[in-house]
Amino acid sequence: MYTDPIADMLTRIRNAGSALHEAVTIPLSKQKAAIAKVLKEEGYIQDYEEGEADGHPSLNIQLKYVERKPVIDGIQRISKPSCRVYVGIASIPRVRGGLGIAVMSTSEGVVSNRVAKSHNIGGEVLCYVW
Repeated sequence: MYTDPIADMLTRIRNAGSALHEAVTIPLSKQKAAIAKVLKEEGYIQDYEEGEADGHPSLNIQLKYVERKPVIDGIQRISKPSCRVYVGIASIPRVRGGLGIAVMSTSEGVVSNRVAKSHNIGGEVLCYVW
């Protein structure tokens, strides 16, 4: 059992990118699928699909590379089970001066910081991606 399944997902993506793997398979949950959707919409991964591996539901993420360098340069967990980080509309973070994104869990679902700002909603900051 994982204490923080989101951190496990981010670590698997980071490690697979460092090893230049084409894809990474992780256990499936609704929130992980929503995070993968945001990463695809923002252009950080090529694609993702829900499937089954070893009889368990899984999420297969195809990583994206440009000239044999991973598009995801860095990925960092912000809100943890022991210390949740919530932000209001006025304090939505900018990652790397606008070059990265913050993935946020809001009342309208899991979205990027750009979408949250345009919809005028705050929420929990899950992670930073750049």
